[in-house]
Amino acid sequence: MKGVPYLVPAAILALAFTVASAYDPSPLQDFCVTINNTDSTVFVNGKFCKDLATVTANDFFFPGLNIPGNTAASKLGSSVNLVNVDNLPGLNTLGISLARLDFAPYGLNPPHIHPRGTELLVVMEGTLLVGFVTSNPNKLFTKVLNKGDVFVFPIGLIHFQFNIGQTNAVAFAGLSSQNPGLITIANAVFGSNPPINPDVLAKAFQLDKNVVDYLQKQF
Repeated sequence: MKGVPYLVPAAILALAFTVASAYDPSPLQDFCVTINNTDSTVFVNGKFCKDLATVTANDFFFPGLNIPGNTAASKLGSSVNLVNVDNLPGLNTLGISLARLDFAPYGLNPPHIHPRGTELLVVMEGTLLVGFVTSNPNKLFTKVLNKGDVFVFPIGLIHFQFNIGQTNAVAFAGLSSQNPGLITIANAVFGSNPPINPDVLAKAFQLDKNVVDYLQKQF
């Protein structure tokens, strides 16, 4: 029993390390530029590190975010150009990524989540209706944003952005992970591969099975 008082701080410390491990780890070196060469001798956070002697400024550089995305190519009228560790190698272990979001009039970035990152959005042009939904009991926080406005979407929560204006809208988003991940709700539920049993979806969404069949065919 004499050791019991020490168990409480030890348990708290263990929990803190467990929670911390759910996010990108702090780097143990200045940087770890990724390389696809599996013969590399250093492996950090799912990526191999490039030999420091071969690192160049281009490893920390990504061009083109000044170019509007092609919103016409999307049924939803939106385009997201994500800059993460997969196309900017110097981001590896740094715990951050960036995206440009373009919206046609009434374009939508549909409800989705980033399982590994909080998102900070700033509107550069246009007017966006944005919002996120908490875990149960599912409270909605929503706001209309104009040019220069900023809104934060907490990690792992369903959120969306919708252009309610009659002109194009542009926003930039910073995310607190080198690879925040993306799960688009409608695609995941109705477009999974293999598909979720229609009886499950009909029961969960209180829909006629024919409606579920129709929705699954859209994805």
